[in-house]
Amino acid sequence: MGNQIQKEFQQKQGPVRLNKYLSEAGVCSRREADRLIASGRVTVDGRAGETGMKVYPGQRVCVGKKAVARQEEMVLLAVNKPVGIVCTEERRERNSIIRYLDYPVRITYIGRLDKDSRGLLLMTNNGDIINQIMRAANRHEKEYKVTVDREVTGDFLSRMAAGVPVLDTVTRPCQVNKLGKYTFSIILTQGLNRQIRRMCEALGYQVKDLVRTRILNIQLGNLKEGEYRRVSDEELNELYERIRDSSK
Repeated sequence: MGNQIQKEFQQKQGPVRLNKYLSEAGVCSRREADRLIASGRVTVDGRAGETGMKVYPGQRVCVGKKAVARQEEMVLLAVNKPVGIVCTEERRERNSIIRYLDYPVRITYIGRLDKDSRGLLLMTNNGDIINQIMRAANRHEKEYKVTVDREVTGDFLSRMAAGVPVLDTVTRPCQVNKLGKYTFSIILTQGLNRQIRRMCEALGYQVKDLVRTRILNIQLGNLKEGEYRRVSDEELNELYERIRDSSK
């Protein structure tokens, strides 16, 4: 996997359009970048930027008086984490997600999935995005598909949705829907340690399988287990719009 990723990364080097440059530097969405450029607030090497122009390595880009230091291309990956892979940066962990991907740029995960869970994991080298997505106060949605050992009842669903006492607190009200006899979906806006497993255990259920299927607007979709993809430009634009007013 490492050689494939290295090849893709090398292909991404070179000039990029100014709006993409601003988006990938973590300034704003492409849509907002076009507005900034049109307003005359963006300069490239001291000259007013133009919509559609390309920025080459080494050029100085400023928004107002603030220089945008794009030292490396922003990376945002959607990964389908398998069971057994650990979300940690501990070098001694042989099954860490960092070792597993072996990506040529230093990236880290946005929100853990525990070792026994699988599904969507976002990984990036952009610290601002991590902070904006992860702060509990921002209440960003994460969706999961859960399989349990007992039949999913109406009472179970209503109690899960209302909030369950775990870890000396009560979980936030959330959306819960039955998918099958033993499966349900749940949308959380907080990220307590092993939250779904603890909620189920508190109500007498055991989780047999837990898959994260969505983070904000990023969907797991048909991504195969153990593989990754780059988040698309359209997804990145919408993500920036959704977290634009989020605190860091």
